Amino acid sequence: MNLLLINGPNLNMLGTREPKVYGSETLKDVESMLIAHAMQHEIVLKCEQSNAEHELVTIVQQSMGKVDGIIINPGAYTHTSIALRDAFLATQIPFIEVHLSNVYQRETFRHTSYLSDIAKGVIVGLGTNGYKLAVDAFANS
Repeated sequence: MNLLLINGPNLNMLGTREPKVYGSETLKDVESMLIAHAMQHEIVLKCEQSNAEHELVTIVQQSMGKVDGIIINPGAYTHTSIALRDAFLATQIPFIEVHLSNVYQRETFRHTSYLSDIAKGVIVGLGTNGYKLAVDAFANS
């Protein structure tokens, strides 16, 4: 199985960005941990990150026919990106939406997702363990 991990805007700042909210692990730490975890399930995991909406859309589009699923933390684009939603609808790639923090304990604008209703699943508030759970969910599906 081939999976793609996509992290959106500001997730490249993990480890330094609001550690009380997002933890102290860097994005590289998270990616290394997930690649190793995926290998235990005989899954090949590729990792991408971008702060640019159009790049995230292109990554999703170019993944069609190449991956069995996507794990995505769209960051702030969760609440704004119809373009990202349309890319998932166009490609029909199954995906799991992951958020490190519990968005429902935060500002009300973070309670709205343009992706949740078309996602295979949504994992919020479990920190980096949420990513591992998403890998497990694909491995067991």
